[in-house]
Amino acid sequence: MADFEVPEVTEYPVVPLVKEGAMAHSQPFVAKGEFQQPLGFPGELVDNWKEIAIDKMGELKGKYRSLQVFLDSCVKCGACTDKCHYYLGTADPKNMPVARQDLFRKVYRRYYTFAGKYFPKLVGAEDLTESVLDDWWSYFHQCSECRRCSVYCPYGIDTAEISMAAREVMDSVGKGQKYCNEIIGKVYKIGNNLGLPEAALKDTLEGLEEEVKDDTGLDIKYPCDEKGAEVLLVTPSADFFAEPHVDGLIGYGKVFHQAGISWTTSSYASEAANFGLFIGSYENMRRVSMRIREAALDLGVKRIVFGECGHAWRVAYSFLNTLAGPFDFLDPNYPVPQHVCEFTYDLMQKGALKFDKSANDHRVMTYHDSCNVARASRMGSWPGGQFDIPRALIRAICNNYYDMPPDTIREGTFCCGGGGGLLTDDLMELRVKGSLPRMQALKRVVEDHGVTHLAAICAICKSQFSKIMPYYGFEMDQIISVHQLVGDALVLGTEQ
Repeated sequence: MADFEVPEVTEYPVVPLVKEGAMAHSQPFVAKGEFQQPLGFPGELVDNWKEIAIDKMGELKGKYRSLQVFLDSCVKCGACTDKCHYYLGTADPKNMPVARQDLFRKVYRRYYTFAGKYFPKLVGAEDLTESVLDDWWSYFHQCSECRRCSVYCPYGIDTAEISMAAREVMDSVGKGQKYCNEIIGKVYKIGNNLGLPEAALKDTLEGLEEEVKDDTGLDIKYPCDEKGAEVLLVTPSADFFAEPHVDGLIGYGKVFHQAGISWTTSSYASEAANFGLFIGSYENMRRVSMRIREAALDLGVKRIVFGECGHAWRVAYSFLNTLAGPFDFLDPNYPVPQHVCEFTYDLMQKGALKFDKSANDHRVMTYHDSCNVARASRMGSWPGGQFDIPRALIRAICNNYYDMPPDTIREGTFCCGGGGGLLTDDLMELRVKGSLPRMQALKRVVEDHGVTHLAAICAICKSQFSKIMPYYGFEMDQIISVHQLVGDALVLGTEQ
């Protein structure tokens, strides 16, 4: 199945011995001009790329003061070295967060610090060369921007922000990643990451209505472009057709139906995900976010609810109001925006939903905290709500639930291995090896508690797990959407 060595899942986690250059060969495909130019980047590597890259570094350190703080404050203490799932899975020393940061930091020091300009060898400063650019291209696409290292850094250095800056610099000189940039272009052209045209989207939703009618006997609607609806649901486009995502979408519809709340999707903004985050381009993040605002205004909705997608929720929670706001035209009685888990939890707390937990008795559940939800957002009105609310939902609808080991969940959760714009087949070796720590934790609860399924609220996590779990002896259908569990246990047709 694999033309590379799959890491062994051991009884206990092991910090590997260093293997110099073990993943130097791992590189994503370079974007062609047709994918670069719609995003405002050169179509190919420009002749004066070095000068442009250095100038761009200066622009970014001035624009984002946190970036300069992160570049200046590292003392090489080593607290982060064994915290990265990619280092644990590959043993490549440049996948230690501090070493990956230094690929960027040593160039920054060379051109933007006094010591680096006049005494470069004394401070580890280095000229920007083609060899350095190649290292950037390889290893900054071996970072999923998950921020786990930041949790353990005594200075709070955010490796993700450095990775985002490096990617933006590379895009600015004409060397962008095909996967991310092609996807962003599809959003501008069609409205979603997968390139689903309006007719196909509406046909898919009509098909879901028929499927749910056959299953439940009820006319549960999955509307699109319905003006005057109360809620605009913005969900990852994978929810419209891919397993296990679509089962989550079915669950959303059941919740809206049972609560008697009118809702709609939008063919114009049929995508919650925002890959502008992954490439570090706030301008492209803004352009994608504006589509959601425009759709909400056009449809006249009162609330915006985001579906199960980790980085979509991070952008929504942390950036949407400043990138595309203000959203003062929405109902102020509800969070702006609101996560679908918050939405369902709120209804559950009010007694508006009834569940039959026995409907999920054939499953023994555990839960994966997705990185961008766990470490870059919040749900509810209290600190830690992003951890508590999904678990409260699962416990309300399942009789059998067990957490994975405590050092692998909540704020210390391990990445699925495919986030940060790395969910592409040209990086499959990296994805499989990077998922080792999560598979290790999953194996522990499978063996100790008989866990059969892993739930998640992130489209990328679900896609990643369904692809890589077989490499570790699991079945691809052992990953499941939280709102599939909700939909299966929800008692329909009773008094609302």
